[in-house]
Amino acid sequence: MSAIAGVLCLSGDCSSREPIVKVMEALRKYPADDARIWMHPSSALSLGCHALWTTTESVGEALPRYTESDGLAITADVILDNREELFEQLGIASRDRKGMTDSELIVAAYKKWGDSSPRYLVGDFAFVIWDEKRRELFGARDLLGRRTLYYVQTPDRFAFCTVIQPLLAIPGVRKELQEDWFAEFLAIPMMLDAIDVRATAYRGIWQLPPAHSITVKNGSVTIKEYDKITTPKRKLNLKSDAEYEEAFRDVFERSVRSKLRTRLQVGIRLSGGLDSGVVAGFAASPLRQESKKLHAYSFVPAEGYTDWTPKRLIANERPYIEETARYIGNIEEHYMPFEGRSAISEIDSVLDMVEGPYKFFENAFWLTGMLEQAKQHGVSVMLNGSRGNYTVSWGDPIDHYTRLLRTFRWVRAYRQLNGYVQVMRTGKSVIFPIMARQAYAYWMRSSLRKKRSDIPLLIHPDFAARTKVIERLMDADVGLTAYSPDEISARNDQFERLSVSNHIGTAAAKMSLPYGIVERDPTGDPRVIRFCLSVPDEQFVRGGVDRSLVRRAAKGRLPDMVRMNIRQRGVQGADWIYRLLPQWKSVREELDALCADPLASHYLNVPQIKKSLRKLGEQPKLEYAFDLDARIAIRSLIAYRFLRRWV
Repeated sequence: MSAIAGVLCLSGDCSSREPIVKVMEALRKYPADDARIWMHPSSALSLGCHALWTTTESVGEALPRYTESDGLAITADVILDNREELFEQLGIASRDRKGMTDSELIVAAYKKWGDSSPRYLVGDFAFVIWDEKRRELFGARDLLGRRTLYYVQTPDRFAFCTVIQPLLAIPGVRKELQEDWFAEFLAIPMMLDAIDVRATAYRGIWQLPPAHSITVKNGSVTIKEYDKITTPKRKLNLKSDAEYEEAFRDVFERSVRSKLRTRLQVGIRLSGGLDSGVVAGFAASPLRQESKKLHAYSFVPAEGYTDWTPKRLIANERPYIEETARYIGNIEEHYMPFEGRSAISEIDSVLDMVEGPYKFFENAFWLTGMLEQAKQHGVSVMLNGSRGNYTVSWGDPIDHYTRLLRTFRWVRAYRQLNGYVQVMRTGKSVIFPIMARQAYAYWMRSSLRKKRSDIPLLIHPDFAARTKVIERLMDADVGLTAYSPDEISARNDQFERLSVSNHIGTAAAKMSLPYGIVERDPTGDPRVIRFCLSVPDEQFVRGGVDRSLVRRAAKGRLPDMVRMNIRQRGVQGADWIYRLLPQWKSVREELDALCADPLASHYLNVPQIKKSLRKLGEQPKLEYAFDLDARIAIRSLIAYRFLRRWV
């Protein structure tokens, strides 16, 4: 992916090139095929692009680009997925289509649709256009936030960049902690980092939210939502199961093919499950037609690890991955045990990449490790299926039957439940109490969300009170009690709550940037999301089988060992404590130092950290891998290192 930047002088001496030069110098640590600066004749505006030529069309492209006849200048980090549709909508002649770059398509879209142009674009993008006639900057970030765009404004300048650190070179910008953001990070017990989609960890440095545009004119900054993903009121109504399966294959194949567009090699994070498996099943054949192999990178547990997980979970998915690769074909497998790497070995490097604290420590080391390996293989696009649980493979039978129960469709629930108990070889006497508990939890949810959390929190109570973070989070209903929302609410949150897309997209973009690799997720394509949201719930739960639609549609694309595996699920990262045991003494020493440091105790709940450490003991048990106290310990260590390194 490319990195973009720009500086707009608002007052004072505008003749100096120093601000944009410093910003572009800070981007030199990232790989690039070209790096350029364009300055407006008045010297008040400068744009930069640290460009990677990922697609065939982008080779030799000079960005930023200014067209004098239009009075438009653009800098962009973009891969568009709906090029053919845009060609037709924009009336692009056939002879001009083959070599037309994605940035040229954006300019053409802007000329036709103006500020509404981003809603016509499908793909991953962040771009900024200077419109000479309007005397304004206009930019946008893609619908799911797969690219990043940060900005800052001082009395003298407005500046933007793909990453945060270069903006600290702008005169008047200071490195200060944004306490409200940090309070949200510490107080939210789940993976989400913050609910404020504009704020960052640094005071005065802001992020453009997903699905939003930005306009800068006469020193005024306007942020506007240009589109959103919502659940349609009317569901898709097809005649048969076969038609739903064909419709799924059509939209998903279109999504996968569009994400294979690169002049180099394609990789995939391949597990033994449905989501990445079905992506591989649809990607391998088109790549064979281009005489390319699909490079598959798969995590396997460290040598010597003994699986402690229940039988319904699979810590080592290698047999399923091998069967997937064998069945699909045209896949080059890379099994990666990452010996010597652990949850703490990568903390400092990941802090640098994401420019702030993070929570996904269990898999951070293998996410970066796969990118390192893929770079050596010439991979420029890395596929994944990270949002598949809420799109292509959505559909939990118990939750579905519970919805029928609480909406008084008891006869239908009883009849459909017959298939489930037969498939799972259990009895209704076992399932009905589970359904009743879920229904009760749903009915009580509106009152429970207003209760104070009984979950141990990482944030210091005084810091929480000072920032009023608990009140903000409870009003936002982000899950501060032990009660989880039903699956419908969870899926709606995935796509309607911008903070979720912002969290997922930002982490993926910034971790892949140092490797010159673009992370692409066909299961999170807006076309796929909207299709899956339009499909009736019954299509996802058929004959008692969960995730039924993708299982049926993937017939012939995935081996039955994987496609019809209904009793077990893979769980990656279950060995993270095992990997940490040789280093546990030094981890304890650092955590003890944390507990004695006034900087940490100003923000972190030190009494809770000490309590968690007492539970973990001198050698934590392997089964603590998914324990909240173990997570508190490591997350506190990450937060502490962030405070010491960045604040």
